[in-house]
This record gives sequence, structure tokens and C-alpha cells, in this order.
Amino acid sequence: MNAVLKVCLACAVLMSGAQAQGEPRKASPAETAAIETSEIWAKVRTQLFGQRKIDPNADSLIEFDVPVRAEDAAIVPVAMRTRIIATPERFVSKLYLIIDKNPSPISAIFSFTPESGRADIETRVRVEEYTPIRAIAELNTGELYMAARFIKASGGCSAPAGKDAEAALANVGKIRLRVDREVRFNEPNLVQLMVSHPNTSGLAMDQLTRLYAPAYYVRSVAVSYGGKPVFSADVDFSISENPHFRFYFMPRAAGELKAEVIDTRDKSFVASLAVGERSASAATDAR
Repeated sequence: MNAVLKVCLACAVLMSGAQAQGEPRKASPAETAAIETSEIWAKVRTQLFGQRKIDPNADSLIEFDVPVRAEDAAIVPVAMRTRIIATPERFVSKLYLIIDKNPSPISAIFSFTPESGRADIETRVRVEEYTPIRAIAELNTGELYMAARFIKASGGCSAPAGKDAEAALANVGKIRLRVDREVRFNEPNLVQLMVSHPNTSGLAMDQLTRLYAPAYYVRSVAVSYGGKPVFSADVDFSISENPHFRFYFMPRAAGELKAEVIDTRDKSFVASLAVGERSASAATDAR
């Protein structure tokens, strides 16, 4: 079994954990206070949105699955699913993932188009300490909605890599792009994108050398279908080692699904997949 496939299987288990959370647990008074009075969030909010109004009670619009307590702070499953049916006139154009007390709070900005079909994303993140974590949905019409949780986890950004550093670097840029089920035109179809990459945070000490490995991580992802943008992401080291993303695309005819990944050394990795209606589930590995 190759390394990327092992990552795929591990991610599937982790994602099932995120999906099993069900209705969000009601935050304690202390957690609610932390969410509402966070000074870091106040600064991030101004930086990203200025004085624009944000609806803080968006659980009816955003399903935000985060474990209450992480089993492993370096690989925390997170799922953001929106309940808006995408149309050219009204759709979720961006989802922001904010982890207040991470060294880099703006952990990811995911962008969608009507070609996405559904503005959903699942991934895995590092969490450095107990913190509020937020999902903000921005509509193409300008409205902003937020769902917030409190997560108990620590040490995820400064944890040592889970693999041998040399082995991880040897596999950098291997991509697995997969459509899990038969493709159906004019319907959202689930895609998995897995990238072999150490996603080094720069905060983890090498246990042998006692030195800090330089930061080296995936910084952007762009996915297109038939030449049209479907999904993109601006991310940082808050995304776990071997980044994994699950999202949707809505094909209207046979075409090519293409993903390009760029890291902080400006290395570009590309994978593509030919797609036809009701074609069997398919995957491609590329580098």
C-alpha cells in the first residue's frame, strides 16, 4: 500500500469522527465568554471584514463540526457545511476558518463558485491551545454569517512531525485526486484531494538535532473543471501534515478536473482527472 493511500485511509477515519459530532454541544459560560470576548478575534475581524455586520448565530446556515476535545491536537478533523443551495445569483463565495489562539489565527480561506454545487469543506488542522474556533461564511451578495465553537486541544502546531523528515520530503508533492462515486451531471459530486507534504510549521523542534525545522507548507490550492474555477484555498501551517481536503464540484458535461497545489518554496504540483457522466469512481496520483 503506497504512502498516499495510507494517508487517504487515515483521513477517512478522521473525517468520520468529525461527521459523528451531531448537534453542537452547548458551550459552558466560560467558553461562551472566551468566544465572545476574544481580543484576537476582535483584531482578526477588523482585519478581514472591517465594520461589516456578521450574524453570530449562524448554526441554521453553517453546520460546523469540531470535536469538543481533540484526540490528537496535530490532526483535528474539521467540517464546514453550508445549507444554501448554490445558484448563480446567490451562493457562498468564501468560508473562513479562524483558530483564535493559533500562532496564525487566519488558518484558511476557502473560495467557491456556482460550479462547486455545495460550499462544503472538510480538512484536518493543528490546534496549539484551548481556543475558540470559528467558521465564517461570506455570500456573493455580501452577507456574513458565523458559527463558533470552543475546542480543547494543545500543542498541535509545535508537535514534532509524525514521520521521518527525510521520508516526508522524498514524497513531497505526490497528489491523490479522487471522485469517490459515480459522477452525475448537474449534481454536486464529492472530491477528495490528498497531498503528501510535511507542512512544517517552523515551531516544532527536531528531537534528534534539537533544532527547529524551517517552516515549509502548502500555501494555496486551486481546482478547476473544464477550465472553470471550482474551489480554491489559501492556507497555512495550521493545516495538518499531508493536507487533505474534501469538497464538491458540479459538472455539467464531460471534462477534466484539475488541481494545482503551490507550497512556500513556490513548488507547483498538478494532478488531473478525466470525468464523464456516471463514470466509475476514479483517482489519479501525480507529482
